[in-house]
Amino acid sequence: QVQLVESGGGLVQPGESLRLSCAASGSIFSINAMGWYRQAPGKERELVAVITGGGSPNYADSVKGRFTISRDNAKNTVYLQMNSLTPEDTAVYYCNAKIAIVTMRSEYVEVWGRGTLVTVSS
Repeated sequence: QVQLVESGGGLVQPGESLRLSCAASGSIFSINAMGWYRQAPGKERELVAVITGGGSPNYADSVKGRFTISRDNAKNTVYLQMNSLTPEDTAVYYCNAKIAIVTMRSEYVEVWGRGTLVTVSS
């Protein structure tokens, strides 16, 4: 009944920037935490950044100082601004959110997007 759709991935050169977006849609009553995860080839999925419902961010050590997570509650959208990208940032980036739907307002369920590919290469 709800879905997350990511956009903004692509191919960039080292040192460049990208901005990812993730929009939630459907029968949404409330959204709690929203976040970004990534999975590189041959590796497990890892947390990149998360932002609470109140707007407090947390980052993986590997992206601190380079990535910024933000959200627009009016648009049910979370963003990930990625600067100074390196080849090690190459991965599929997944959006995640804890969402309460209209018919079950007291329960938050975890929803995942399908991912967007970010490739950093010269």
